[in-house]
Order: sequence, then structure tokens, then C-alpha cells
Amino acid sequence: MTPPAPPRPRTATEWIAILDFGSQYTQLIARRIREARVFCEILPPDAVDRLGDERLRGIVLSGGPASIYDRAAPELPPDVLARQVPVLGICYGMHLLARELGGRVRPAEREREYGPAVLEVETRGVFDGLDARLDVWMSHGDVVDRPPPGGRVLARSPTVACAAFEIPGRGIYGFQFHPEVVHTPRGGEILERFLGNVCGCARNWEMGTFVADSLAAIREHAGDRDALCAVSGGVDSSVAAALVGRAIGERLHPIFVDHGLHRDLDDVRRMLDLLEESTGARVNWVDASDRFLHLLRGVTDPERKRRIIGETFIRVFETEAKKVGVVDLLVQGTLYPDVIESSVGHHAAARIKTHHNVGGLPERMHLELLEPLRDLFKDEVRQVGEELGLPRDLVYRHPFPGPGLAVRVLGEITDDRLRKLRGADRIFRDLLRETGLYDETWQAFPVLLPVRSVGVMGDGRTYEEAIVLRAVTSRDGMTADWARLPHDFLAECSRRIINEVGGINRVAYDITSKPPGTIEWE
Repeated sequence: MTPPAPPRPRTATEWIAILDFGSQYTQLIARRIREARVFCEILPPDAVDRLGDERLRGIVLSGGPASIYDRAAPELPPDVLARQVPVLGICYGMHLLARELGGRVRPAEREREYGPAVLEVETRGVFDGLDARLDVWMSHGDVVDRPPPGGRVLARSPTVACAAFEIPGRGIYGFQFHPEVVHTPRGGEILERFLGNVCGCARNWEMGTFVADSLAAIREHAGDRDALCAVSGGVDSSVAAALVGRAIGERLHPIFVDHGLHRDLDDVRRMLDLLEESTGARVNWVDASDRFLHLLRGVTDPERKRRIIGETFIRVFETEAKKVGVVDLLVQGTLYPDVIESSVGHHAAARIKTHHNVGGLPERMHLELLEPLRDLFKDEVRQVGEELGLPRDLVYRHPFPGPGLAVRVLGEITDDRLRKLRGADRIFRDLLRETGLYDETWQAFPVLLPVRSVGVMGDGRTYEEAIVLRAVTSRDGMTADWARLPHDFLAECSRRIINEVGGINRVAYDITSKPPGTIEWE
């Protein structure tokens, strides 16, 4: 069996528990709370043992796709109200609270709302200082027809008589609207009032504190043991390496595995040089490209690709560990979105894809995982990198997936198809940097499609492969919007890729946001 991950240090003196009932917006609740400088964690509804933590300041119940009248609808754990901390129910969470406390919830008839709505504030409370009419986002099929006994209506909408309620003196609130989404412009301020005025949070969660507490926790957990660290030249692994290296010094052994699926080894070498300069640790370069590419030959299923890469990745590390000596720990740059999307230890979230950092590990592994960034979103990781003094060029580079180009070459991976993708990638990134658009996008890359199309070049007919360019804007990768790149820029990308990369005769641009799509295609 895989050894359990070591307990992660609780680096905050206060925190908020978010019980996830399956809402597509749950991660946004976490982001809003973190932005208010309060630490929070997303938990499955049955994680009641965690609610006994004396540092818990409040509980948020997320929305969800179910109606409380569905036969298999999630229930409100009784421990939630027994903890005597403030509770905020959003949408489905509101319905659970209202029913549990004696209010009345019924299926909506004409009151269904899906999209923008106007909230009419009747009682200030958490709306104090805000306008009497607020733009909000609704998405519900049930309504609270009557608030619980002793409760009072705080706000209504043109079609819903109880769009927000409070039970005075108990710190219990219900919102029919979603304050966590950008379509509720003042939603962050409403949540801040709940966190500060109701929960009494000091709002002192910051990356300087995280770094100091994490260094102490890593030293205590590692003891006198050595650690291997997988570095890729990317932000996550570099910050993880710098953090652990700062804690245990020369007992950290950073290793870069060349799996043959990087887009530009010269660029990787430059990033690793920056890492060495910043940490003082020498990175060991391991060329395992033939091994990876041999195992991936003929494989087209994206999940199988990720599993093969994850398995081989760990086996290479076990081999390198034996060369170093006695090593017990493996450092990885796993982030909170990786954990959520892979649904590891969290039954309420649907698995979107397996991240090789968390879900691609073999069942039998001989190294204990150390994941110091596991509780952080990407923008928080960048802040940690700045706290550690890493170069900006390294801290703010675009994310690159652990499986590399394996998940950007759709279909079979061959040397020729990798050549095509690398050529398109180089042109796209060079033009983004030349035009100043690189820093305006969160992630940008080409995808090679497993389809061919007819084209004309010169006086001849071609039948060649197609490239799709993908560029998105985002805060943390949990949600993303397609980047509105200038048409002239895209035209130049298309012209150069078709002219300079043999075997490509068509270039398209992906205008899909996340959701419904993911950022990567596989």
C-alpha cells in the first residue's frame, strides 16, 4: 500500500470549513475566503471529525446540483449545528439549514432563477454599507418559502420572497444567491462581513506566515532524513524545492527527469540554473526519455498516458534514490486544485482528470510523499516564491503539465508529431513574448490534433495535421476564460506555424472557457 501522506501543517490560527455538496462553484468559495486572508479547506460533508478543531471559526455549506427532495440528496450532518460556530448556507446549503431548523422549503414554480438577478436588501446585517439593490447570480430550483422560527428575511428578489435569511444571535445565515461568483460584484464584500463581523476572524492568513510555519513543520517531519525532489523547471516544483531546501539544506537532492516530453530543453536548463542559483542545491539531470517514449508507444487514451508517466516517474526516482543512498522522502509540487480535480480523498467532487502528481502514483511506492504546497492555489504559490526570493522569471512562468507534451499530442505520440508540436509551441511563445501578451495570459500553448485536413500550398494539394492554439486568463486555474488575443496576432501565429512547421496546414483557436472545458485538452 502507498504510505499515507504526512499530516500537513496547519499554518493558520483560524480557519473556515467548507462542506462541499457538489456545487460547481465550491472552489470559488474557497478562493473568495482566501482572498479575504482567512484560511479555509474544502471537505466532504461527512468529515465531521475535522469540525472539532478549536481553531475552527465558521462553516460554509456549498450549493449543489440536488434538490433536498431527491431520494439520495445529501443530508446536513448533525454535528454542523452542534459545533456552536457561525454557519452560512449557500443555495442548497441554505435549503438544508432552513429545513433542519424548522423553516419551509418547496420546489420552485415560477420562482426558478438561473442567471443574473437583483437582490433587494430589507435588513442590513451582513449587507451593511452596501446598496439597497445588488446585482447577484442565482441558480436554483427550490426556494425557502418560510424562514426558520426566530429567523428574519434579510433580502428578497423580484420572484423569491426569501433570498437571504438570518437567525439573530446564532450566527446562522442562508443565501439563495451565490456571493462567490464574479457575477455577484459585491459578493466578496458580503463574505468578508460574514468572516469578520460574524465569525470574528482576524484575517491574518498570509504567505509570510505560511513560509515560516511550513519551514518549521518540514524540519520537524523530516528529522534527519534525506529527500528527493522532482523538479521540472516549472513554478510548482521549483517553489516546493526551494521551500524544502531552505528547511533541510544539503539533505535535499533535486532531480530533473527528462521524459522526452518537454517542449524546450534549453528553456528548462535556464530555469534549473535559476533554481540552483537561488537554493544552492545542484540539480541532478536524468535522461529517461527512451524509457518513457517506449512505454507510451501506441498509447492514445489520455488517462492511460498519465498513469504510465506517473508509474514510470516514480520508478525512475526509486532508482535514483538508491544511487543517492538512504532516502525516505519524495517532494512533489502538488497544489490544491490538483487534489480537488483528482478527487483524492474527497468523494463529493467528480473526477475530472488524473493529475500525475496525485493520481498517477503506483499503488506500491517506496518513498513517502512530502507535498508542502498541497493546501495552496497557484497565485498563493507564486507569493511563496516571492517570499523565498526566487527570480520573477521563474515564479511567473506559465504552468506546464507534469505529463508534458504527452497530453498536448492528442492520439499517438511519435517523434515526428512531437517535432511538429514543439515547432508550433516555440513560435507561439516567442510571439506572445515579443508582443507583451505573455504576462496577460495565464497559460498558452498549442495542441496537435489527431486529424488531417485538405489544404493548398503553392499549386499543390496537402493533407496534413492541424494545430489548435489555446490561451486562457485565470487566477488559479480552477476556472478560466479564453483569452481575447488580437486577430492580427493570431493571423501571424497561423502564418508562421504553417510556413515554418512541416506537416501542419491548418491552425485554429480554442474559445472554450473552463467550465465547461478544462484548460488542457487531455
